[in-house]
Amino acid sequence: MLTELVDWTTHTFAPLGTIGLFILAFIESSFFPVPPDVLLIVLTLQDPSSYLWLTLICTIGSVLGTLFGYLIGYIGEVVILKKFFSEEKIQKTHALFKKYDYWAILIAAFTPIPYKVFTIAAGVFRIKIKGLITASLIGRGARFFIVAFLTAKFGKPIVEIFDKYLLYITIAGLIILIVLLIFNRRRIREKWSRIREYMF
Repeated sequence: MLTELVDWTTHTFAPLGTIGLFILAFIESSFFPVPPDVLLIVLTLQDPSSYLWLTLICTIGSVLGTLFGYLIGYIGEVVILKKFFSEEKIQKTHALFKKYDYWAILIAAFTPIPYKVFTIAAGVFRIKIKGLITASLIGRGARFFIVAFLTAKFGKPIVEIFDKYLLYITIAGLIILIVLLIFNRRRIREKWSRIREYMF
């Protein structure tokens, strides 16, 4: 079923070129399940020299979609949360989001974790929009750039590696990131608090 959805997404949006990439990146950040990386790879294979332009289009569409997901969570707070979760679970989730806020968004933006969950949660818990945009730009921009650059440089062989080992690469990356955060949490907190004073 998922494979059929990916195929349908590719055949629907690929003929639209960069417009299709922008639309897919936008809706994936707010409600659609198929990530724009699929189409980003297809379009990059068609014209490897345009990978930077495609990265920019995909990133802009995704960040704007992030704001739409935020709006969904902001407006539909009561309907989305209280219909499906108990008050206790809502409070626990809120506490976790307040503790890790922009780090959670940044990690979700960079990895295959469903990003829409975090964009909607950001709206529900009223995360500051400046921080949300900053984390989204960094996470999504870095992710799309890496995917497009590697596809442009190595072509179909790297796509096969993505397809076969992406889950393992993601898990390894998350483990490394968690270890780094644990061993550097004091330094990171100090730097992050300074950044938040100026930006958030």
